[in-house]
Amino acid sequence: MILTTKNSIREALSSGLTINKVCVQIGDKDYEVQKLASLARNKKIKVEYLPKNVLDKKYGKNQGITAETVEFTYSTVDEILEGAENALPFILILDGINDPHNFGAIIRSAECAGVHGIIIPKDRAVAVNDTVIKTSTGAVSNMKIARVSNINNEIEKLKKKGLWVWAAEAGGSDIYKTNLNGPIAVVIGSEGKGVSKLTKEKCDGIISMPMMGKVNSLNASVATGIVLFEILRQRRS
Repeated sequence: MILTTKNSIREALSSGLTINKVCVQIGDKDYEVQKLASLARNKKIKVEYLPKNVLDKKYGKNQGITAETVEFTYSTVDEILEGAENALPFILILDGINDPHNFGAIIRSAECAGVHGIIIPKDRAVAVNDTVIKTSTGAVSNMKIARVSNINNEIEKLKKKGLWVWAAEAGGSDIYKTNLNGPIAVVIGSEGKGVSKLTKEKCDGIISMPMMGKVNSLNASVATGIVLFEILRQRRS
């Protein structure tokens, strides 16, 4: 995969993500670009200098520096739970997110909120790709993501392991009046259809955000951020 922003490359270098090569625009005097190139060399990563027209033609829009990384490696759900050892598990389940920009923004919010891992379906949903990585500004490097055949089966398994699974959807309990402490998994639905009927039936309950305006829905990534940080607030209070 290709990273084309300074933020995503900085996060990749600091997180230990495997980088095959860094390319830098010849003559670029930007301090941050030069600092990243130096950091890459110190990590024994190949740094190649290219004219601006060649860099742009090869990698498209960039900030004077690009990085080629290995393909994203998915985790298993068990690995996510192992990562939550000695802590209350905090898991995010995405039911059919198709917009890579939304997915990237969700990963960023999840990482900032302390989520231990994200579960996504293999079918009818966006996978981790270049756009997702760029939009996450490097947060994907610090987040375990499991790609599974059937999220409903995984919900059943999580419940058996003691997690309480909530669907974030309209018509449920007020998120600000619901106890969201303890081991928890939250399901966020797709941009257009929300959480599927069968998935909602598998969950222990539904939580909703109070809406005061005439528009009764939020962008998936915005809604996810609100839900995750309310859980974090309750955990810290």
